[in-house]
Amino acid sequence: MGMSEFYGKSNDLESIDLIHLAMDLGINLFDTADMYGVGHNEMLLGQALRDGRRDNVVVATKFGNVRTIEGGRLGVNGKPEYVKAACDMSLKRLGIDTIDLYYQHRVDPDTPIEDTVGAMADLVKAGKVRYLGLSEAGPATIRRAHKVHPITALQTEYSLWTRDPEGEILDTCHELGIAFVAYSPLGRGFLSGKIRDSSDLEPTDFRRGNPRMNEGNLKYNLSLVEKVEGIAKDKGVTTAQLALAWVLSRSEEIVPIPGTRHEQYLRDNIAATEIKLTSDEVEALEKAIPAGAAKGLRYPEPAMKFVGL
Repeated sequence: MGMSEFYGKSNDLESIDLIHLAMDLGINLFDTADMYGVGHNEMLLGQALRDGRRDNVVVATKFGNVRTIEGGRLGVNGKPEYVKAACDMSLKRLGIDTIDLYYQHRVDPDTPIEDTVGAMADLVKAGKVRYLGLSEAGPATIRRAHKVHPITALQTEYSLWTRDPEGEILDTCHELGIAFVAYSPLGRGFLSGKIRDSSDLEPTDFRRGNPRMNEGNLKYNLSLVEKVEGIAKDKGVTTAQLALAWVLSRSEEIVPIPGTRHEQYLRDNIAATEIKLTSDEVEALEKAIPAGAAKGLRYPEPAMKFVGL
């Protein structure tokens, strides 16, 4: 996402080089969406997949968050005809014949989930999609969707400071055999400890409007991260690596998808997969940032209306 929008300036050539490096280092799951950069991110990934690289990776993309060409928000759409049109456009931008994992990015409250997933199932029958996923869906919706067609993955925000999925959502995924894909496992970069003030963010960085990073909450939330920094120092790893290792320690059914635009962070993230946490370290981390400790909503209030439906 950050290679196209939301986190400030980026460079396409550098982004493609980084994607290629990730592939060379063994990363094989790449997650995008049609709304990232209003299609730009899918085209960027499509460029990176050329020259015989497509067959070695799993391509995941999403539909449902509708935007204007200029980037304005038009709401959420899960209507069957839109699902199929969006898929065709994604395939064209990606330059591939089949999407490996196709998510509904947000649940459309005005369209029965059975209708949306029914249209997604038609895409599987047509060979345009291999597996289906949902993003930020609630347990009841997941169950209803799964009855129409097997849901392979649920993608929802999950990290040390966003523990909302614990309990019913993760239990539902486990019961139904659905993988849980954790996005923003580093708390949109905040858990790296590198964001000390809003001035550390570029003027166009959407995190300036994130409730957890506004001036009223940032200082308190930073005090939580500082506790993690101490544990990371004792273990000889970076704060970001420790936060990522915590997500990885939760379950083999949980797949984190940290994003980055920097080679060093890419290498650090990969190295985090080798970090083993003791039960005492896990306890210390969860004491440092208990569930629900972070101050502020994880999205501005209007966006929170489409979470957990």
